[in-house]
Amino acid sequence: MVKAIYPGTFDPITNGHLDILSRAALLFEDVHVVVAVNVRKTTLFSLAERLELIRKCTSHLANVHVSSFEGLTVDCLRRFGAKVVIRGLRAVSDFEYEFQMALMNKKLDSGCETVYLMPSEQYTYLNSSVIREIAALGRSVSEFVPAEVEAKLRKKTGTHPKRPAKPPKK
Repeated sequence: MVKAIYPGTFDPITNGHLDILSRAALLFEDVHVVVAVNVRKTTLFSLAERLELIRKCTSHLANVHVSSFEGLTVDCLRRFGAKVVIRGLRAVSDFEYEFQMALMNKKLDSGCETVYLMPSEQYTYLNSSVIREIAALGRSVSEFVPAEVEAKLRKKTGTHPKRPAKPPKK
C-alpha cells in the first residue's frame, strides 16, 4: 500500500477537510496530515492549537497521523516516506492553482503523485477563512466544523452564536 500526505494550513480544520481525510484514510496505508508552517501567513490558531484540534478530530482514524512541516511539499513526502499528495478540489477555480502546484512538485520530484479528492456535495462551499469570519461575527458554525473546533473558535473570537435575524414582516 502507499503512504500519502495531506498538507494544509487547517486554520481551522473543517468538516470538508475531515470528509476528504476520512476517504483518503480508506485509500492509503497511512495518511499524514501535515500542518504547514508558513511565517508569511497570519493564522487565528497557533500551530500547537491546530495540531491539537486535528488530533482530536481524527483520533478515530487509526492510520491518520498529524504533524507539522516547514518547507517544500516534496521534502515533506520524503520525510514521511510517502509518494502521494492529497489535495481537495471544491470547484473548478481551485483546479488551476492545484494543477500548477502538482506540476511543480512533479518537476522537483518525479516520484511525486497528486491525488485530487472532491468533498461531498454538502462541503463544496466550505473554506476556513469564511468559517473564521462567520464565527467572528457571532453566527453558528456548528454545521461546518466539529464541536471542539467551534468551541475554540468562540473562545478565540470572544463571540457566542446568535440566531439569524428574522426577515422584516410584510
